[in-house]
Amino acid sequence: MNFDLRYSPEAINDLLTLRNSPDLSKRYKAVVKALGYLKSNPRHPGLNTHQCISLKGPNNDKIFEAYAENNTPRAYRILFYYGPEAKEITIFTIVPHPD
Repeated sequence: MNFDLRYSPEAINDLLTLRNSPDLSKRYKAVVKALGYLKSNPRHPGLNTHQCISLKGPNNDKIFEAYAENNTPRAYRILFYYGPEAKEITIFTIVPHPD
């Protein structure tokens, strides 16, 4: 089942920053690839998707974390929640994992 991806203003800014930073081009490609997996299968094994217990979405939604990179210092993560409509995923933010 394919999901439609929606983006928060913060996530759009995160993507634009990655896309427009030449030194982050490899990371941008990894994020775009991960977004493709997320769209087609949020439980894709390469994403290592899991719930972030400490975070809540705008309507108290469960926030999930998906890996865009693995085994990389400050590897990028995609934080998202399901909705607001059926078959939609809202990308909340795209951030490097803290050290």
